[in-house]
Amino acid sequence: MSTIIDRRKNGGGKSSPNRKRFIGRIREQIKKAIPKIMDKGSVKDFSKKGTVPIPVKGINEPRLRNDPKIGKRDRIIPGNDKYYPGDTHPKPEEGGGGQGEGGGDDSPISEDEFVVEISMEEFMDVFFEDLELPNMTKRSTQPSEEEFKLQFAGQTRTGVPPRLNVVKTFKNSIGRNIGIQAFIESEIKELEKKCEDEDCPEKIKLMLAELEELRGLEIPFIDDIDLRYDHYKLEPQPITSAVVFCIMDVSGSMGFEEKDIAKRFFVLLYYFLSRQYKHTDIVFIRHHHDAKEVNQKEFFESRENGGTVVSPALELMRKIIDERYPPDQWNIYGCQASDGDNFAHDYNNSYQVLTQKIMPITQYFAYIQIGSGMNNTYFGNNLWNEYKKVAEMFPNFQVKAIKQVNQIEAVFREFFKKGGPEK
Repeated sequence: MSTIIDRRKNGGGKSSPNRKRFIGRIREQIKKAIPKIMDKGSVKDFSKKGTVPIPVKGINEPRLRNDPKIGKRDRIIPGNDKYYPGDTHPKPEEGGGGQGEGGGDDSPISEDEFVVEISMEEFMDVFFEDLELPNMTKRSTQPSEEEFKLQFAGQTRTGVPPRLNVVKTFKNSIGRNIGIQAFIESEIKELEKKCEDEDCPEKIKLMLAELEELRGLEIPFIDDIDLRYDHYKLEPQPITSAVVFCIMDVSGSMGFEEKDIAKRFFVLLYYFLSRQYKHTDIVFIRHHHDAKEVNQKEFFESRENGGTVVSPALELMRKIIDERYPPDQWNIYGCQASDGDNFAHDYNNSYQVLTQKIMPITQYFAYIQIGSGMNNTYFGNNLWNEYKKVAEMFPNFQVKAIKQVNQIEAVFREFFKKGGPEK
């Protein structure tokens, strides 16, 4: 496999539009490579800024060619010291075909595979381009200090040429021309009548001169008074605010692999929210037998664990909503990752908190059950069974299972694809 690394600076050897066109051409191949990329490396490696290698086949650069049937072509071949115009080239001997010994073999023809290194920014743009937070609505009516939109505010007589309203200008011109023409014709008729009734030669002469002037009067098709320019002004827009609760089980039953899958999923979610939405808060909650709100660093790096009780994390989510995120002003989302284990007495508590306190005020809630051990066979007492009941009651509640790292990307896209996930 060949590796070609382009080290040119953007400003010197290549342009941003060309780069975007190139990314567009290999977009489908990038998407096909995403599961393999997700399957490699750790969470820290994935979250680092830098480049992402993408294996690509068949990059055919467009080029212009002369039609061999049209015109006459002359070529100058560098290093030619043997042939002159009119000479014929001998046919190459069979069996050759390349440098080195032995020539080619009888293997089927295939395309070379190349590795294209794209930036993490470009990779994320392709990854998230067809994803969204479901059911988001404009909650707050308070104008934003950051978001403004140009709103049409009528027309003015002055402005810049790009904003000239051609239709309105022509209408004004036609109206003015019709009005002036009607006035001139009325004046001509009145002068003609006066000429007929007048006996004084001197006055008739003056009237005829005036008539001649009126008949030769040229009316400009477009005058400055006709011009109309569209006028716009910046209007503050209502805020589309959202808060996403990331709830991760860090109890003892969650092994290293289960926690790694959960962290990978939440890293994707963090990048998705940070890149796609401006007014989005992310609340991180870790829980074992107890739950607490933590910062981003502690959420991904803390090694604290313990027994498993799920309902305290859901109760904490509702408490934070009551204190900081009024449902009439915020789009509320939840995303929970667990291996499905829970103390027996807490299954019903978790069900009651979800159905009575959280889902009625939540736009969307996603639950991921992780792992392939006994806790994830979906039999007996298990969060999967309880949450399936919640999903039957609320269409905006989704449950999915992830057993291996290479399933993360597909589940993530299913949760957040545009138009909403399929039940």
